[in-house]
Amino acid sequence: MAEIVVLGAGLGGTLMAYEMVDQLRAEDRVTVIGKGSCYQFYPSNPWVAVGWRQRKDIEVDLTAVMRKKNINLVTTPAAKVDPKAKTVLLDDGSKVAYDYLVIATGPELAFDEIPGLGPQGHTLSICETGQAEAAYAAFEAFCKNPGPIVLGAAQGVSCFGPAYEFAFIIDTELRRRKIRDRVPMTFVTPEPYIGHLGLDGVGDTKSLMESELRNRHIKWVTNARVKSVEAGQMHIEEVNDDGSVKAAHDLPFAYSMMMPPFRGVPAVFGVEGLVNPRGFVLADAFQRNPTYHDVFSVGVCVAIPPTGKTAVPVGVPKTGFMIESMVAATAHNIGGLLRGKQPDVKPTWNAVCLADFGDGGVVFVAQPQLPPRNVNWAAQGKWVHLAKIAFEKYFLRKIKAGTSEPFYENYLLKKLQIAKIHPPAQQSGKAG
Repeated sequence: MAEIVVLGAGLGGTLMAYEMVDQLRAEDRVTVIGKGSCYQFYPSNPWVAVGWRQRKDIEVDLTAVMRKKNINLVTTPAAKVDPKAKTVLLDDGSKVAYDYLVIATGPELAFDEIPGLGPQGHTLSICETGQAEAAYAAFEAFCKNPGPIVLGAAQGVSCFGPAYEFAFIIDTELRRRKIRDRVPMTFVTPEPYIGHLGLDGVGDTKSLMESELRNRHIKWVTNARVKSVEAGQMHIEEVNDDGSVKAAHDLPFAYSMMMPPFRGVPAVFGVEGLVNPRGFVLADAFQRNPTYHDVFSVGVCVAIPPTGKTAVPVGVPKTGFMIESMVAATAHNIGGLLRGKQPDVKPTWNAVCLADFGDGGVVFVAQPQLPPRNVNWAAQGKWVHLAKIAFEKYFLRKIKAGTSEPFYENYLLKKLQIAKIHPPAQQSGKAG
């Protein structure tokens, strides 16, 4: 008998558990360790933060579906991974032993690295659904007395899509409320240029995103390093390519949402041979740790080098499509190990991303996600907003049903490739 433990019950961890069930022998078992029994669809958090969704709309209680699939669900959070002892220590002092461990924790949100950043400071967050709810409450109060808005991402972020989405969604909602004319908006990002996305751009994302910001009267500052935040004011440095300070900016705000730096979670941070200095899990081409061959990792917690040198630290995003390829490869490779075989499947690391702008959006396809690419394409249109809604409904159904097959994602990828050759009238895009 082999015990396969999945650490994390988010997007990567939940799908990992579902996928792993199909690879088990009769005597094997899967255990999932999460912070609770509730799955939350984080891509919908920007909608929660403006009241377009409620928490209950994007949550799934995993208890019943895990039981149905014979997955052991542990809802006590993990305190520390001990790869030498092959155990996971839980917060209550108990231990879970494993034969194979898959780390799918996502990141820790490092608000503390920048004075005044985050919900305990002076900015809001949409990284977690509870934080998005708080952002909505603050937004409703803001709309009664509008003023400047500062949105974006701090240095060290490796997920820029939600920051762009939220800026455009808030713009859409402010226009619907007919108060947009009373709200100056500034987008702050460590990216070297708008639309970099941690991927050195995809297709024409630079022009598409810049055009969208201009059309919506949103100013921006790139190569930005957030120094500190105080009540109603953000202090940033605009940096030259050589790292020297080009200009200092003191940005006033009445409402601010900033994506924080990411780092590895405390349960793995500092474990020699397992993680890099930022706490992200080291993995080879098969998603297996080079030091501890019985440990695999999937999702945002995986260490991926940046696409190139930037003046301000910019991380590489792990999109949902990319994570699903990690999950499929990892499940197959562990299944092979259970049967005496060596890992032989590598994830594709392709990216298909739908970025909703409230009344439109941008889609990009990167194959592979990191350049140079075989496919490098981006496009925009009102249809993207509808596609994002459809994807949300589909994915939540998939989680509730306990299925992991990325049928819709594969179908969408094929449709987007066709659209690249025969774009619809309302779509604009440019192949890279």
